[in-house]
Amino acid sequence: MRALRRWAVRSALLGVGATATMDAGAELVRRTTGVPPLDYRLLARWIGHMRTGRFTHDNIADAEPIRGEAKLGLVVHYSIGVSFAGLLLAWRPRWTERPSLGPAMAIGLGTIIAPWFVMQPAFGLGVASAKTHDPTAARLRSLRTHATYGLGLYLTGQALKAARAGLRRPASRR
Repeated sequence: MRALRRWAVRSALLGVGATATMDAGAELVRRTTGVPPLDYRLLARWIGHMRTGRFTHDNIADAEPIRGEAKLGLVVHYSIGVSFAGLLLAWRPRWTERPSLGPAMAIGLGTIIAPWFVMQPAFGLGVASAKTHDPTAARLRSLRTHATYGLGLYLTGQALKAARAGLRRPASRR
């Protein structure tokens, strides 16, 4: 039980840190290029319509909005980030002791499967954004976003390792 709790806490810390890094990267892109990130209200709308049995849409933006979309979208977005971090720790249980870039980027880039083959088709955008006006640009944006998530896993892992090391030092050496 203790190992499960430790895995859950580390997954939560890693996932929140990596997702925040991804969001910071998306905001930087928005400010420098004008390209907006995914509107997480649409993610919430998709989830919200599932309770009525609707899992796919012709165009999610045209679907009826649901109450509390902004908050629900953010919660779902960060929950997904935590889940993917948990996947990293299930694959590499001791990864936070010696974080390395390779596994973090493998998970970050591997998570592209979710939007390309689940979310985008369900939103009405086609597999890997095939139905958008510029599928290549959309795919590259998704790759950039998920690479940033992978980098966020690595940076958060390094921060957690440094924090643990700082906590373990004797008080006289701090």
